[in-house]
Amino acid sequence: MSRSIRPDAVMVQAVIAGALSFAHLHDLADAAGQTGWKAWAYPISVDLLLVAAWRRLRTARRDRSAWTWFVIALVASLGANIATAGLLDLNAVPAWLCILVAGWPALAFLGGTLLVHSTPATPVAPTQPVKDEPAPQEVEMQRTDEPAPAPAPEPAPELTAAPPKPPASAPAVPVALLDHARKIAEAHRASTGSPMPAADLSARLGLPAPMTDAITTQLQLA
Repeated sequence: MSRSIRPDAVMVQAVIAGALSFAHLHDLADAAGQTGWKAWAYPISVDLLLVAAWRRLRTARRDRSAWTWFVIALVASLGANIATAGLLDLNAVPAWLCILVAGWPALAFLGGTLLVHSTPATPVAPTQPVKDEPAPQEVEMQRTDEPAPAPAPEPAPELTAAPPKPPASAPAVPVALLDHARKIAEAHRASTGSPMPAADLSARLGLPAPMTDAITTQLQLA
């Protein structure tokens, strides 16, 4: 069952406005020297550019080129309606208006081509900020939570006696953390000429007291 078309006030008004605008554009083009079929082609060219710009605006509201061509086509249509309302002598059209009417087909073709083949700019997706990598000291502190067995540490170069084994209750010290503490102690000894105190090493590493005691015991710091 086909749907019946019921004309309403808006449709009737659109038909009347389109017919009057079409006639005004034809009369202006005919008065400007475009006679015959050429005068009938001008209203079609103006209305097609207006429709093309409006369709582009429906998909891209912020497209400046679509707004530009929409305004150009609207000015051409309104200008013809106003000019033929008695404000312009159609028997003596000025030369500048004849030039505009003669150059309109090229302008309309350029606008229609740009509206059809150009693509609106898409917003660039914001890049996610790169997270800062943890400092080496933080990585060493995170490794202390891993339950890894502590192998027998090598004796420090400045010590002659073998390091005593830590008490059974002492926490296990990772090899990487022990090597890091040994490098700090060696640097302190090289710069000052004396062993590094255990309190200074504890403050430098920033570790809990049981872990610091286990490190200083293995390194035999004074």
